[in-house]
Amino acid sequence: MNIYYNEVGIGDVLLVQLTPEKVVKVVTETKGDVTFVKDAQSNEVLAINIFGFSKYEKIETTGTVELTAAFVEKVQQALNANGAEFQLEVDLSPKFVVGYVESLEQHPNADKLKVCQVNVGETTLQIVCGAPNVEAGQKVVVAKVGAVMPSGMNIKDAELRGIASSGMLCSARELAIPNAPEAKGILVLDENAEIGTAFVS
Repeated sequence: MNIYYNEVGIGDVLLVQLTPEKVVKVVTETKGDVTFVKDAQSNEVLAINIFGFSKYEKIETTGTVELTAAFVEKVQQALNANGAEFQLEVDLSPKFVVGYVESLEQHPNADKLKVCQVNVGETTLQIVCGAPNVEAGQKVVVAKVGAVMPSGMNIKDAELRGIASSGMLCSARELAIPNAPEAKGILVLDENAEIGTAFVS
């Protein structure tokens, strides 16, 4: 789930994106200040717009709103106040974490891609990576599925040339780290970085 707010550009509307998937046809349903955007075929709720959100909670941020348990509770209260029967289910675990490249192998269908097995603490993710400097034994920054990059790109499960990939190994430039090197390649962290912990630039 990702939440956006831009009072100057859009108005006093909280935009709640529940899925990054694009759907051809949508329908809307409005209850008070709340409008649900649904898949016309499955009726699945894809997004929620809450109008006049400042009367429920004041937001100083412009752009992506940080997800905290307290803020999610405010959003849930706004839904409840409008009789919108919808329970938010939110993964509040860090989306940018320290990972450890346990192993990698050549992608069978692409010369410049590697298929990496990356330990992120609670699990090991398979991530396809095209960085020229990726090697086994490195500690790296992993953008997990559900992360929103500084560019606005959503990270989601994908298939690259027929191989499943869950997440992304990040470069300093992709993380918008000041004075990031121009050379292509992922950011390699100090060996003392703790696997599975949140990465903060």
